[in-house]
Order: sequence, then structure tokens, then C-alpha cells
Amino acid sequence: MNVMTAMTRKDEFPGLAGGWHYLDTAATAQKPRGVIDATVRAMGADYATVHRGVYARSAQMTLGYEAARRRVAAFVGGREEELVFTRGATEAINLVAYSYPRKGRVLLSVLEHHSNIVPWQLAGWQVDVCPLTPDGRIDLDAAEAMLTPEHTMVAFAHVSNVLGSVLDAKRAAELAHAVGAKLLLDGCQAVPRMPVDVAALDCDFYAFSAHKLYGPTGIGALWSKHLDAMPPWQGGGSMIDRVTFAETTYAAPPQRFEAGTPAIIEAIGFAAACDYVSGIGLEAIHAHEADLVRHLRDALRPMNDVTLFGPDESAGIVSFSVDEIHPHDLGTILDEENVAIRAGHHCAQPLMEHLGVPATARASFGLYSDHTDIDALIRGIERARRIFS
Repeated sequence: MNVMTAMTRKDEFPGLAGGWHYLDTAATAQKPRGVIDATVRAMGADYATVHRGVYARSAQMTLGYEAARRRVAAFVGGREEELVFTRGATEAINLVAYSYPRKGRVLLSVLEHHSNIVPWQLAGWQVDVCPLTPDGRIDLDAAEAMLTPEHTMVAFAHVSNVLGSVLDAKRAAELAHAVGAKLLLDGCQAVPRMPVDVAALDCDFYAFSAHKLYGPTGIGALWSKHLDAMPPWQGGGSMIDRVTFAETTYAAPPQRFEAGTPAIIEAIGFAAACDYVSGIGLEAIHAHEADLVRHLRDALRPMNDVTLFGPDESAGIVSFSVDEIHPHDLGTILDEENVAIRAGHHCAQPLMEHLGVPATARASFGLYSDHTDIDALIRGIERARRIFS
């Protein structure tokens, strides 16, 4: 069975019914029936609170919730005590920015998502910016020259949400550690597309979300081996050891960072999504998306009025522009053709400034994407070119 046959799974995704050509998976992935069913069961027949009730169903739901933590942690090669459930990758990065005790200088890159820029600014870090290579990768040679002992954190995207460029994360970790800094990786675009092993990467913090991984919205995760050294960021129920009006002591990680009633249903769905993707195999998903990237770039390259951004071997994402057609106009015309892409600055305005454009059009693939989606996209682009010619 070839990769395309093995990976074409549109029928498993109710959101793709009606022949919709969905090419916006980098924004959020469609959900397979197995994940939907798991969340429905958790919300219905299995539902109860966790960590508090002494009755049987609460105990069962607590076991299910903590089993979900183990499964999500294992998905990136970590252990359950190293994984905090957050409201998303954005909250995970905020947690580190505010709670990491050694605030100092942080090295970011030009291609970072706003969620890996603004939290550091708000939390009072001094921000330095690493440039990119000509093909749109984080320039680690430049990073090596820029890093000093004043840097206590390096925070890079593992995969760019605009360019699809893949970071040499192992080398980034070596550079950070050489000056005594920690490395945080924004893994939102990596975990749905390639195998991730935090131990092999030797990173210190890894943030990712469920909804880009075919799971529910409203939940993400922070993996770290440094949670013991960090104070809580938010206060409330569940994250305490003992509370008095004079003093409060806190639970051990990861509970220390999960104030309030957790996202129980979403955690169950998160784990189900990890299981679904693991069952297919991330190597197969990566190969499938690489084939689609090659096919789309090869189809766009002969068009003289199209500019392609990022490296040829980008991971599941192709950003481009068409001369004389604003990406928003292109996106509107494509919608009339039943094709969904992303058009805009993609929450990466510094990168748009670097590229010299106000916005790009972005097609991004998932494990359910196939060549028919690309063919529909090309037909829509050709129609837009005729309209604006």
C-alpha cells in the first residue's frame, strides 16, 4: 500500500463531508470520529469531577484524567510528572515566561508566532532576535554569535507556522546550554507532523496544543524537567497542599500549575488524539505531507506571478503570494471553489515585515489531505488570476 492510499482518511473526519478542500490544518486540525466519540463519552456517560470526589465515578474519572496525562507525556517522550495541562500552547509559554525564576535575556527569532513573543515582553524579559537564513530557517550560526551568559532562555519554534521550516533543535539546545540558558521549543506545528522525543532533543521546555493535533480546543501541554524549580503562576483550588490566611503551601508539580477544575473532557480528547496519530505513525504522516508539499510547490513554481516562501522541504506548510492579488481576495475566491486556506499575517507580523509583504496565502496539510485538495487549490488560483488579470 503506497503512502497516499494509506494516508487518505477523509471519511474518518465528519468536518470534511461534502467535498470540502480543507487546507488550513496549521490553524486547527479537523477531528476524527474516535476523538469526537471519546470527548462525548467523557462529557456524558463517564462524566464526574476529578481529584475531589470519593464516589466511584469520580475515582474512575480521576484515573482517566491522569491516564490521559501519561499518554500525552509519552507522546513526546516524557513522563507524567513532567507534563502540565494548560489552556493551550500560549498559556504554556506564558507559564514559563512568568514563573521561570531566572528572568534575564531571551533569544527569540524573526519567525516566531506572537504567542512566543508577547509573553516574554509582558513578563519583563529583555528580548533579542535571531535572524533567518535566506531560505527561511532560524540562523543558528547567528544565534551562536549572539548568545551570552546574560541569556537565561532561548525560545524558538520547532516548526515555523508560516514557512514550515524545521529547526535543528538538538543544535539549538547545545548552543543554549553552552551559555547556561534553557531552551523552550514551541512545538505546535511539529507534534502533528513528525516524531518528537524531548529527551533526544535535549530541550528544557516543550509547549504544544491539542487542537492542531486533531484534538479538542482549549487545552495544551507544557513538558519540562524543571518544574520543581518553578513557583506556581496561578492560584486556586487543586494546586495547594495547605491553605491558611497566614500562609499557603503548594502541591508538587504538575498539580502546582493546574489551578482550579481542570479541562477534564478536553484532556481525555487530547489523549485520544495522541493515540490516533500514534496508531497511524508520525513517520508515515511526515512522508505523506512531504509528498504534498513537493506536489504543491512544483505546481506553483512555473507561475511567474507567484512567490514561494520558505524552504522547499518545509513541513506540511506552503506560504505564497500572487502578484496583484491580496491574499484575502485570493482566500475569498478560493472559498467560492470550496477550498479553505489561511490568508493574513498568521500571528507573525515581524516575519511579514522581514518578508516585505503585508500578508501571505498559506496552504497547510493534514493526514487527511490529498492531491485532489491541491488540484482544487490550483484551479482556484488560476481562476483568481483570470479575474484579476
